[in-house]
Amino acid sequence: MSTAKLLPRSRPLPSLSRLNLHQSPRRTFLPNPSAILSPLTSGAPQTLTTTRTLPYPSTPIYTVISDIQSYSQFLPYCLSSTVTKWSAPDKTYNKRWPSEGKLEVGWKGITESFTTRVFCIPGQVVESIGGSAVSSLPSHAIAHHTTEQERRHAGEEEERLLSHLLSRWELTPLGQNAMKVTLALEFAFANPIYSALSAGAAPKVADIMVKAFEDRVREVVERDPGLLRRRLGDVEAGAGCPS
Repeated sequence: MSTAKLLPRSRPLPSLSRLNLHQSPRRTFLPNPSAILSPLTSGAPQTLTTTRTLPYPSTPIYTVISDIQSYSQFLPYCLSSTVTKWSAPDKTYNKRWPSEGKLEVGWKGITESFTTRVFCIPGQVVESIGGSAVSSLPSHAIAHHTTEQERRHAGEEEERLLSHLLSRWELTPLGQNAMKVTLALEFAFANPIYSALSAGAAPKVADIMVKAFEDRVREVVERDPGLLRRRLGDVEAGAGCPS
């Protein structure tokens, strides 16, 4: 005859009201989306800077950088580039320079266009601004572009893509046939989704741009070696430039 065994009494489940739900937080492999977006939506522009030394005089380098009409031919992600306004003739070379440009860019199926104001100090600086950015270049150096009042308000137009943009190319001579080229970028996207999508790629943008321009300068010089000996004022104007 079998003997029934007594099972140990099971302990009652604790009431939910007695549980400390904050006692041991769980870890997750998924990052908190707000933690990613918060620094990108703070409104503060991202800043990137890169420098290269190129074995060329200023004329071919500056010619390529200021030829906004041709950007779409060699600049990654640039689908079209058009100069929509030109400056008055400058006092040094009596040449007109891009004063406003419209660019269309595409990346991962997203296509947008934006307009920038452009300021050229011939042979030295090409600066583009948009959104809330304001040029800090000396007024006398860009007098052929615009008046002081217009310069202060040049960046106030709202843009769907960028709420702030400042792109400055600066050339510094290092010798007869060497030039230090510096590209400084400040940008903030108007759409926080774009900021999140570009977070990983953004730090590489400046290097990618400089490499593209470096390759373009090499191509232009190989096609026209005489450009190395010409003055900037003797170079033909870019496509679409008024005579």
